[in-house]
Amino acid sequence: MWPDLSAVKIHVRPGKTDMRKQIDGLATLVEQGMGKGAFTGDLFLFCGRGMTMMKALYWDNNGFCLWTKRLERGTFPWPRDEADVVEWSTEELEMLLEGIDFRKRFAKLDYQRFA
Repeated sequence: MWPDLSAVKIHVRPGKTDMRKQIDGLATLVEQGMGKGAFTGDLFLFCGRGMTMMKALYWDNNGFCLWTKRLERGTFPWPRDEADVVEWSTEELEMLLEGIDFRKRFAKLDYQRFA
C-alpha cells in the first residue's frame, strides 16, 4: 500500500545510506540520525552510495512498509548534505521517480541592470 502523498510529509535523508539496511536499520536512522518520529506516518527517503537506488520507509498504522527503486541507467538527484535538504512536495517526488532532476529546473539568472 502506497501512502496518500497529499496527506504525508516527505523527508529526505541527505548523503549516502547503506542500502543493506532494512526496516529496523532505516527506522533507527529516522529516529536517531534525522531526529524525526518513525511512527508519524510520514514518508522517509534514503539513497545509496551510487545514487542509483532509493528506499522509501512509511509507517502504515499497524506496520512499516519499505519500497525500493533501482535505476538501470542514470542517478537520482540527491542532496549531499544538510544544507541541501528541504521537505519535498508530492510533485517533486513524482518527478524524482520519473527521473527528472527538479532541482535544476532553471538556470540562475544574474542581471546587472534593468532594460
